[in-house]
Amino acid sequence: MNKKTILIIYHSQTGTMEIMAQRLTSGARKEPNVEVICKKACDADLNDLLNCNGIAIGSPEYFGTMAGMIKDFFDRTYEGAKDKTIGLPFILFVCAGNDGRGAITQIERIAAGYKWAKAQEAVRVVGKPTEKDLEQLEELGHALSAGVDLGIF
Repeated sequence: MNKKTILIIYHSQTGTMEIMAQRLTSGARKEPNVEVICKKACDADLNDLLNCNGIAIGSPEYFGTMAGMIKDFFDRTYEGAKDKTIGLPFILFVCAGNDGRGAITQIERIAAGYKWAKAQEAVRVVGKPTEKDLEQLEELGHALSAGVDLGIF
């Protein structure tokens, strides 16, 4: 039986998004038939994207926009993936000092260009993540993994 794969990419400068990504990864790994790959966006490449069955994208919001390294990932993979990842289920998780909606809007717009399918609403954390926020991320990761495993997404 071939395992399905979830790719989790994120960018973190201060460590907050890394903590969030690790918690989401922990939830995604609850499904034994799914392989989970978690990488910083700068380390992820086209092969990672082409070989996944679902993707989670984590970005801090800087000045109302997504992190530059997340945009860089999209820039590096779009041409090679745009016609090969149509319908790929995706989820977003964003941390922000003020709002976070700008980063969500931008990433969702880019995902629409790839023609990906939003699996669930984005999780937006404003300020330092609480244990409740981290639990929500763990549940989000598990939901993506279970949905991909069962073919729901």
